[in-house]
Amino acid sequence: MNQQNLIKVDWSKIPVPKADVSLDHLNNYQIPEIKLKSTKEEFVNIGKLSGLSVIYIYPMTGQPNVALPKDWDEIPGARGCTPQSCSFRDNFSELTKLNIKNIFGLSSQTTDYQKELATRLHLPYAILSDEKLAFANALKLPTFKVDNMNLIKRITLILDDNKIIKYFYPVFPPDENVNQVIAWLKNRKS
Repeated sequence: MNQQNLIKVDWSKIPVPKADVSLDHLNNYQIPEIKLKSTKEEFVNIGKLSGLSVIYIYPMTGQPNVALPKDWDEIPGARGCTPQSCSFRDNFSELTKLNIKNIFGLSSQTTDYQKELATRLHLPYAILSDEKLAFANALKLPTFKVDNMNLIKRITLILDDNKIIKYFYPVFPPDENVNQVIAWLKNRKS
């Protein structure tokens, strides 16, 4: 299967996620010092970020020739991690023009697992591993369990330093999320 086939998804056949929990507690939330390992082989302390940052959080990515969990496409909001990552990659320069200093993907997968995605998709930004759910638990983010894996529901955060100034939840379709982020940033500037 080539990469193009992985990215094109008929979203009309995928169940739409619902806002099943309130995330109002994230408004103006000051993120504490939490260090997460990145695919760039360094630890990122999210509580010490400076400037504007975007963190898009996703459940998990698949790998070529490795089966996804059974009925993955039937879980609302599960499908779309690769298209979302590609859309942030493809709009990287636009985001930096809008004064975004840091862009991160984040999942509960191990850094070694995430490196495959970062390399295969040629991502110009790091993916962070919240393998122990330190970040998800500190922010009280919604999670779900599949095949004995604890996964975080898809959420996108915009931070000013370590303070959340905007969140997007639920996110659907995932490949359009970057356009929502860009529109919000442009509207904020005007």
